[in-house]
Amino acid sequence: MERIIPFHFAHPKKTFTFASLLKRICLEGTASPLFLSMEIKEKIQELANASLTSPAHFVVDVIVSKHKPLKFTVILDGDQGITIDDCAMLSRILNNSLESLIDEQYSLEVSTPGLDHPLKLKRQFEKNKGRKLKVHYKDKSILFGTLQASDEEKIVIEAEQKERKKTESNIIEIPFTEIEKAFVTVSFK
Repeated sequence: MERIIPFHFAHPKKTFTFASLLKRICLEGTASPLFLSMEIKEKIQELANASLTSPAHFVVDVIVSKHKPLKFTVILDGDQGITIDDCAMLSRILNNSLESLIDEQYSLEVSTPGLDHPLKLKRQFEKNKGRKLKVHYKDKSILFGTLQASDEEKIVIEAEQKERKKTESNIIEIPFTEIEKAFVTVSFK
C-alpha cells in the first residue's frame, strides 16, 4: 500500500494543506490564483518526480489550467523514450494521490512532449542529438540545423546555409543563455 504524504504550504501567518489551497481557489476565490497555481504546480511536480519508476524517466513540465474544472497536465520524457504504459502508470499513481488531496473535480493528463512543445531541459537536448532543430534566439533570430552535441553550457548545431546554388555547412556553438526556445523539426520529404 502506498503512503500518501500530505503537502503543506508555508505562509507567514498560516499553514495550508494542498486540499485547503485548492478549496480556496475553487470555492472561495480568496487565494491569489497565480500564487496558488505556482505552488500547486511545484507540488505536483514533486509528487510526479517521486513516483517515477525508472531513473531514465523525467518530468519535463507540469501545466495547471487557470479555468474550472482544474486540469493538470504532466509532460513526461525519457532518455530512451516513453511508452504509453509509462504514461498510464504515472497517471494511475498520481491520480490515486491527488484524489485524496483534492476535493474538487479535476482532470489529469500525462503525456510525452509533442512537436509543439519546446525542448526545456538540457537532458532533452542530449536525447535529441542528430535530429533537426529550430532554435529561436533571445534576439528573435531563428536558426535551423542538426544538433551535433550538447553539454551543460551550450549546444552545437550544424547549420546549412544556401548561398546561390551552393549549400555550405557551418558548425555553430550556441550557449543556453542565448536560446529562447528550441523545437525538434520533422521533414516529410
